[in-house]
Amino acid sequence: MKSKLFAVLSSLLLSSLASDSKAQNSNNEKRLARYVVLISIDGLRPEFYLDQSWPAPNLQYLKNNGAHAKGVRGVFPTVTYPSHTTVITGAFPAKHGIYYNTIFSDSGSTNTWYREAELIKTPTLWDVVKTAGLTSACISWPVSVGAPVDYNVPEAWVNNGNSINPHVTPAGLFEEIQQEATGKLTYDKMNLNNLAIDENLSRIASYLIKKYKPNFTTLHIVCVDHAEHSVGREGEEVKKALASADHAVSNILEAITAAGIKDSTAIIITGDHGFVDVNTSFSPNVLLAQRGLMSTGARGEWKAMFHSAGGSAFLHLKNRNDQRTLAAVKNMLDSLPASVKKLFRIVERAELDKIGADPNAALAIAPVEGVSVSGSAGGELVRAGRGGTHGYFPEFSNIETGFVAFGAGINNGAVVPKMGLEDIAPVIARLLALPFKAPDGILLPGIIKQPQGNREQRAVINGNINARPADQ
Repeated sequence: MKSKLFAVLSSLLLSSLASDSKAQNSNNEKRLARYVVLISIDGLRPEFYLDQSWPAPNLQYLKNNGAHAKGVRGVFPTVTYPSHTTVITGAFPAKHGIYYNTIFSDSGSTNTWYREAELIKTPTLWDVVKTAGLTSACISWPVSVGAPVDYNVPEAWVNNGNSINPHVTPAGLFEEIQQEATGKLTYDKMNLNNLAIDENLSRIASYLIKKYKPNFTTLHIVCVDHAEHSVGREGEEVKKALASADHAVSNILEAITAAGIKDSTAIIITGDHGFVDVNTSFSPNVLLAQRGLMSTGARGEWKAMFHSAGGSAFLHLKNRNDQRTLAAVKNMLDSLPASVKKLFRIVERAELDKIGADPNAALAIAPVEGVSVSGSAGGELVRAGRGGTHGYFPEFSNIETGFVAFGAGINNGAVVPKMGLEDIAPVIARLLALPFKAPDGILLPGIIKQPQGNREQRAVINGNINARPADQ
């Protein structure tokens, strides 16, 4: 009797294993790429790969032999942390919960950055990759501390001597990386004042790709943004930083080849925002301080406060139902001289809802191109500005970022006139056959390989299929 029961159980187990194996094989067959490497170049602008005068031969090669977008609309505000979270979730900030780079709390504006992945309110590609039984690696991606990633080196660099990134997992990985890939890493080699950070980040990613072959790798390259903040859109510093970022891409391409996975890997290059040259700075909190709505000191007492995002600012009320204070702020802005009012427009709550911005803000200020918004509550209301910034309402071309896709599963020659950051996650999900539904993004036709002769594919190559309008 026991022998018969054992035989039945064994048969059921083997049947179950065969079924699981069949499902796994079926899923593997659906994958257009076994590996996807997602590289974000902070401050990437489309002309870097569209215009050969820029020192980016690797980006231009990938663009010429893959698919690309002429422009990618960002989220509001067009700053790093909300943007990168949209890329990894396919959701706008209102849904994924990362509204700015730094957290605004009931006590006012903070200098605390959104670091922990647990703050993200919607599923990420990392979550779905793990659930699917695939492996992942993350190198300096924003909002990734504690993310469900197999090899995680999050963007959480600290200057404390012995451990400049205590959040690396699994235990021992950072020591392994320094032993095998980079040499001893100190804070001076891993901050924005030194192009060495881009080289070291690409070496880390290259090592993980060659050693562990993760199915999904996310890498954030940072120095182009830093250069553009310093000098604006043009200048030798920007060219040097771009050349450094392009060399980082070259390191990744070589690692993919060395790992023996070139034919089964898709590479996606994107960014988070474009950049704007700044000539004027506007400080609306100066008005609030003058009206007694906020203090100029430790900001313990306030009724209203603008949270600056560089090229924009979001009005927060201490009491969200304080309609009297909101009316006072609107009247204050409306009463400004025409010479000041022409510097910005008001983004009302309905428009913030439409673009998926912070649901807690009462309104926002969207300055014209060339004007930045300071969070300062002291000094002059309007002053001279310099350098470059981002954070603007995504309604003009200079603030757009880029998209290039190359390799396994990618439709060589496809050109998308316009797409949104939220549309990148669906591309990755389709390449890896992940059961992922982007809350706001869609899989635009033409980027992914289609059967030969598909009319939709030919139309995209000819530039006849437009992406979703920017206001959707």
